[in-house]
Amino acid sequence: MPSVDELVLEEDDLPYEEEILRNPFSVKCWLRYIDHKENAPYKQLNMVYERALKELPGSYKLWYNYLRIRRSQVKGRCPTDSMFEEVNNAHERALVFMHKMPRIWIDYCKFLVDQRCLTRTRRTFDRCLEALPVTQHDRIWPLYIEFVKKYPIHETAVRVFRRMLKLIPEESEDYVEYLISIDRYDEAATKLAEIVNDESFASKHGKTNHLLWHELCELISKNPDKVHSLKVEAIIRGGLKRFTDQLGQLWCALADYYIRSGLFERAREIYEEAIETVTTVRDFTQIFDAYAQFEESVISSKMEEAAEEEQNEEDDIDIELRLARFEHLITRRPLLLNSVLLRQNPHNVNEWLKRVELYEDNLAQVINTYTEAIQTIEIPKSVGKISNLWVSFAKFYEKHDQIDDARTIFGKAVLVSYKGVEDLATVWCEWAEMELRHENFDGAINLMKRATAMPPKRAGYFDHTEPVQNRVYKSLKLWSMYADLEESFGTFHTCKAVYDRILDLRISTPQIIINYGMFLEDNHYFEEAFKAYERGVGMFKWPNVFDLWNTYLTKFIARYGGKKLERARDLFEQALDGCPPKFAKNLYLLYAKLEEEHGLSRHAMAVYEKATKAVLPEEKYDMFNIYIKRVAEIYGVTHTRPIYQRAIESLEDAQARDVCLRFADLEQKLGEIDRARAIYAFCSQMCDPRTTAEFWQTWKTFEVKHGNEDTVREMLRIKRSVQATYNTQVNFMSAQMLAAASNTTGTSADLAPGDPGTDEMKLLEAKAQAASAQKEKVQPKKGILFVRSDNTQNPASEQVVTENPDEIDLDASDDEEGLPDISIKKRAVPDQVFGGIKRASDDEE
Repeated sequence: MPSVDELVLEEDDLPYEEEILRNPFSVKCWLRYIDHKENAPYKQLNMVYERALKELPGSYKLWYNYLRIRRSQVKGRCPTDSMFEEVNNAHERALVFMHKMPRIWIDYCKFLVDQRCLTRTRRTFDRCLEALPVTQHDRIWPLYIEFVKKYPIHETAVRVFRRMLKLIPEESEDYVEYLISIDRYDEAATKLAEIVNDESFASKHGKTNHLLWHELCELISKNPDKVHSLKVEAIIRGGLKRFTDQLGQLWCALADYYIRSGLFERAREIYEEAIETVTTVRDFTQIFDAYAQFEESVISSKMEEAAEEEQNEEDDIDIELRLARFEHLITRRPLLLNSVLLRQNPHNVNEWLKRVELYEDNLAQVINTYTEAIQTIEIPKSVGKISNLWVSFAKFYEKHDQIDDARTIFGKAVLVSYKGVEDLATVWCEWAEMELRHENFDGAINLMKRATAMPPKRAGYFDHTEPVQNRVYKSLKLWSMYADLEESFGTFHTCKAVYDRILDLRISTPQIIINYGMFLEDNHYFEEAFKAYERGVGMFKWPNVFDLWNTYLTKFIARYGGKKLERARDLFEQALDGCPPKFAKNLYLLYAKLEEEHGLSRHAMAVYEKATKAVLPEEKYDMFNIYIKRVAEIYGVTHTRPIYQRAIESLEDAQARDVCLRFADLEQKLGEIDRARAIYAFCSQMCDPRTTAEFWQTWKTFEVKHGNEDTVREMLRIKRSVQATYNTQVNFMSAQMLAAASNTTGTSADLAPGDPGTDEMKLLEAKAQAASAQKEKVQPKKGILFVRSDNTQNPASEQVVTENPDEIDLDASDDEEGLPDISIKKRAVPDQVFGGIKRASDDEE
């Protein structure tokens, strides 16, 4: 404490001194005095603080500010300076009164840590913990731990950690990390084991119990010579039972423990045990790779040792033994992996078959594998077809020429309760095929007879409450093979009985019916074949019956032709009754061909007419083309007109447009110009000028060749009308209106600014009136020699008169009297007009 002689008073200090004399116990007065002396030398400032604290020793505010200023005064000085000791004494005097204030303790401890006074700092921390209540220790321990971790005083730090963990157990992870950092693995492993076994422990780093367990296993496995307090194998095996999703890691950790301990044979035993117990491919791969790497490293180290030292015979034998062991391990990998998959699911048939393939060179193991598989697999849980396993087992004996043993296996296989009937049917069929391969044809037929025999108790094919042996007699697979065997090696009557039995059981397919019919035809039982087809078409519905009808009708026509025409017609009518449009085309064409070759032409045309209505919409176009072609060939092209009209009405626009062009071309060839023009006019309503320019060019060519100025103008008018109909886009219509307005001539009054809408309407009206007046006054020009369609008047001398095609000329006789004589040239009529009818010669006329 500064002496009284050091007290220096200045003139401006007198007011504060007087105030202090009046109020010596007022903190505010002292603080005002201290603020006044803030820029004074630190000795004077310290003197004021000392005087204040002498009067008010219990003021926390004065002590805190005083100590803070004293610490700042020694900042940057050498730690051996005497001022540090003065500041320490000031803190000690403060703690006499402020020993319950944690901030004073914290600042003091930090100050001592900076001075690197280890023993004094440690004792100060201990005094702090003794003075403060337990509820405030969590503010001191982090500083204390940070202090002891700075210096290599491991035993002290460990003891401090242990004291802290009694109050704050969640800091155990930091304690373990510290122990590992100072190579005290045994204690770290012991503490980590306590943490793992404590179910209530909550990691402050968010680590799960599984992750902590993994850290423990890694710690004890990598430091076997430093961990003595724990039973490593027991701990890891306990983890194998608790954490089944990390078996690979734990097994590798246990093996690594023995490898680092130098117990290589024990490590190899651990690897073998692990490979034989894991059930997932991931764990197996992890363990196998570690095992292979271990063997390879041992071999490498042995070879390096042998290279450095003199080799002897024992070393060579040891190296060769280890190489053979390593090679055997690599060779066993597929088999070991298969064992893992079978442990994962012992009812997987495909994996058992793969295992048999792996043992293909060891016959005894193959038989054992088949036997084990049959005894292990539970049929309700099986994956894959267990029938394949039995068949493969039997073929194995057959391959080695043990036919009797193969028959024994098949005999047991047909008694197994399979999941489905098809599995049992497969076994019977494979058994019969084996007999066929050894030319035991009668035996194969007898097997099929046994398999298809009626059981004592009949059951439905899909009745799963009954065993498959009571349902297999309805298996189509068995009956099909039975029929094939009888057809190949049996008699006609036995084969026919098999097919009849199939039909009686109502399990046949259209292909079975067709095969039966062909079999009967080959044996010249044609009516029996047709009866079989009749039974077949009665059993099935559309569309399954299409192949039957197609085959039946084709065979019937080929057999009888036109001899039984009425019967054939009845068959076709029966087939077409209810026939879907998808299958109607072929049947109608076959029907029409029958009528053309053996019946009447009008019947054939009636069939074609029905066909155009019964087929699919996308097939109507082809059907109409066939219809038109046949009518033209039989009756002549003039009879195709109503067909063309119906086609145009029925087809879509694109196809109808093509028909119209062909129709118009036909009329043009026949000289019916007006009819052709009418067809073009009708077709124009479905032809957008922007997309069907070809049609309009065709019509234009026609009018130039056969029309006149009026017909051309009428065509153009129709074209504009159609174009206006198709122009539905606003921007296109606006462009047309602007173009029309720009091309129209008008007066200045019409074009004067005003109402825009009124001006445009005036322009359009003016254009329409001008076009109408021009149409009334126009006359044909003599320079353009168009040909009129009627050829009765001179187009250059008379005005055009619009003709009405529906007009009836009642005074034809009077008009003909006034006409001059006209020489009529006689032209030959094309042969196509008459079709198949023979044309009379000129001499016969």
